[in-house]
Amino acid sequence: MATHDLKIGDKAPAFTLLDEAGNTIRLQDLLGKQAIVLFFYPGDFTPGCTVQLCAVRDDWETFTAQGLAVFGINHADAKSHQAFRDKHGFPFPLLIDEGKAVSRNYGATRTLFKTTVIKRTVVGINTRGLIHFYKHGMPRNQEIIKAMKTKTSV
Repeated sequence: MATHDLKIGDKAPAFTLLDEAGNTIRLQDLLGKQAIVLFFYPGDFTPGCTVQLCAVRDDWETFTAQGLAVFGINHADAKSHQAFRDKHGFPFPLLIDEGKAVSRNYGATRTLFKTTVIKRTVVGINTRGLIHFYKHGMPRNQEIIKAMKTKTSV
């Protein structure tokens, strides 16, 4: 299945994933309650991913002040996610996208030497389930928060 980028205003693809503690996280359960920011990242304990997620941790009060639910997502297993979260004190869950289906649905994969890998992508979803922020790479937290602040319930 080919990946595609989502656009601002698109309906966010539904997902149900487990976090590192075995909790089930469903997009549907969050809609109407909180805006959501998904951080798709290639790997636990990799340098770029560690820097990106530690920056979210360091700006955590700003994310929570805006009422944002934050999740990291990649294909690593619960044990890896738990160790990564514990080591760096992440206050947000890390979701397990075994098979990378959710990452594909969000346009957060690419093919590298015939292997599908997760492409660093940040997606903001408003309380109605619409995409309000979408960017590959490592956008600054302030950019993400500003976009979500103005569009949380629009």
